[in-house]
Amino acid sequence: MESTGMNTAPASSGATPVPAATAVAVAPVEAPDLVTVPTRQGLEAVDIIRRAAGLPGGVGPVLHDGSGDTLGFLVPPGTADAWDMPGSACTQTNGRGMRFGDVSPTAGDTGWLLPPEAVGPVTDPEVLRAALGEAARLIEAADNCR
Repeated sequence: MESTGMNTAPASSGATPVPAATAVAVAPVEAPDLVTVPTRQGLEAVDIIRRAAGLPGGVGPVLHDGSGDTLGFLVPPGTADAWDMPGSACTQTNGRGMRFGDVSPTAGDTGWLLPPEAVGPVTDPEVLRAALGEAARLIEAADNCR
């Protein structure tokens, strides 16, 4: 019997022929890159992005390290190839260490400041770049007032 890709139930069963399942190729989801900045600047940038209603996309997921020294912003894959913001680093994660849907981290662990399920997708690199620049200027001005 030749296969037609149809569910061939006997005509007497009253069943309607149904097309056989077709395999669909799914492209692998690329892991985001990670922009790491000092905590103070990162917190200012989060506030700046959240206050700026006109900025597209808003802030995406943000990690904090266990020592409290840095924040990491998830950005689209490929951002690391052209990232050149002084005072920050952008690395390709290739999915290493990415855990989504975890419970809150215990003290001293790296965890989510803004978990993926609480915010939108990754942060737009240009929006982040602008917010980090503004944050650096605000911090410098505040430090010079002391």
